[in-house]
Amino acid sequence: MYKIAIAGASTLLGRELKEALSESPLAAANFLLLDEEEAQGQLDQVGDEVTFVRAIDADSFERADFTFFAGTEALTRKHWRTALRAGSTVLDLSGALDQETGVLVRAPWLGSESTTVDLFTPAVVPAHPAALALALLLERLQLAAPLRFAAATVLEPASAFGRAAMDELHQQTVSLLSFQTLPRAVFDAQAAYNLMTGLGESATVNLGAEEARIRRHYEALGDGRWPTLALQVIQAPVFHGQAFSIFVELERPVDISALEEALSGDHVDLVLEDTDSPSNLAATGQNDVLVRLRPERDGRNPNQASRLWLWAASDNLRLHAQNAVECALDLRRLRPAGTVQ
Repeated sequence: MYKIAIAGASTLLGRELKEALSESPLAAANFLLLDEEEAQGQLDQVGDEVTFVRAIDADSFERADFTFFAGTEALTRKHWRTALRAGSTVLDLSGALDQETGVLVRAPWLGSESTTVDLFTPAVVPAHPAALALALLLERLQLAAPLRFAAATVLEPASAFGRAAMDELHQQTVSLLSFQTLPRAVFDAQAAYNLMTGLGESATVNLGAEEARIRRHYEALGDGRWPTLALQVIQAPVFHGQAFSIFVELERPVDISALEEALSGDHVDLVLEDTDSPSNLAATGQNDVLVRLRPERDGRNPNQASRLWLWAASDNLRLHAQNAVECALDLRRLRPAGTVQ
């Protein structure tokens, strides 16, 4: 029996993580739900287990085999070393630790990572969901032919930045429709009915930092196997679900049927019908990355293409939570008896 602590249990990502854990082989674990003091006392549950959210203190992580940090970066930085000293394996979903010495960015679904977690690894960062989606698709295409060039535009939803961002987008939408002043505490700009590559000076979220993190995680997962990614992140006026516009150039023309076959498989749902386009709405609640292939057909052979567009969508919180659980399942080999080593 494992003991699992979730720090940031009351956040949107924490809620999705609890659901993913309850559907996994770790569902029988003993769960400890932790968060900031303002969330203390909230009634919550994981699977059929009902419990209360507790404030984090010096003894919170004692005897915890795994500690998931699903709250803010500040929460992770404040408490992760305490969890380590207690003997817990740290999994950081906030991304705060991805530049710490020895910390590894992971995505077990890819199955070809060059680095291996051992007892000396201080923490694991489950890869950013956008980096994971891009890596899955490009790795599949690489099975058909080597990649010469790849570029992606990521349309980021408000849920990527937590409940406060979703609330402000909702309040801005209502305020615009009623001709009232817009709240700007999170975005410091009009996020409703708008597309932006940058936010206001006083914004509490940072698109540049988000883009840099996606790029770092993509490079860590690829380890040089894929081309450098030309990347742009846009704040989209949607509440949930990431969407991707991806352009890829292959080293040689490939049969379109071979490209479709390469993309198909676990964790990727290839949409073949024009009337059933992937969207952030369609992806919500789905376990897979939805993708539509639009090749630029070769003029000499219309059944082949070396240049192609992908339009994809995924449930960002669900993908992130699933990857975190897969990382924990991969780490079980370091705790074969279900006890702190």
